[in-house]
Amino acid sequence: MKNPWEEIPLSDYENHMSLDSVMQLQAMNHIMKRQLGLYPVRTAMILGVAGGNGLEHIDPQKLQKVYGVDINRTYLRACGARYPELAGILECVCADLTAPDAVLPRADLVIANLLVEYIGYPCFQRAVTRICPAYVSCVIQINTDDGFVSDSPYLHVFDGLAQVHHQMREDKLTAALEDIGFRLTARAEYPLPNGKMLVRLDFAR
Repeated sequence: MKNPWEEIPLSDYENHMSLDSVMQLQAMNHIMKRQLGLYPVRTAMILGVAGGNGLEHIDPQKLQKVYGVDINRTYLRACGARYPELAGILECVCADLTAPDAVLPRADLVIANLLVEYIGYPCFQRAVTRICPAYVSCVIQINTDDGFVSDSPYLHVFDGLAQVHHQMREDKLTAALEDIGFRLTARAEYPLPNGKMLVRLDFAR
């Protein structure tokens, strides 16, 4: 059975995320700029890169290699086409992070924004262990209502996600990373216009 993320058109996903009532695409672009510039690293891996929102903030003078990982090959093709200036730096990797045999290269920094919700804590632990980074920066969504997908004209495009969605808790994510040798070093909140909130949690080995 296909993962529902393989069936969602990138245009619908990005149009939904960028609505004035949602504003997640814009918020995550701002957060990605911070994540990419914050740590003294030469390699980074973005898990759930989708169409590459925020990759314009990659500094080629700082980062030698950035891996963009996603389960959707169409997303990855769009991602590579949007950033020809990153040729030689950006490498797109198609991988199912829920698969026990997923192969991932090593990187100094892992960025996982709105990703852990769709693979769960154990799969995320396994991925981070394989990548062996010095730093991990995650964004999770805190819901103030019953729905994890914001209301929009694109709402029903995401109906299939309920079967793979895991409700996130900061304490459980922190504990999961502590179990594999990481400590929480920073936390930031990003309120959204629809009452939801993004929370960035940063960890170091």
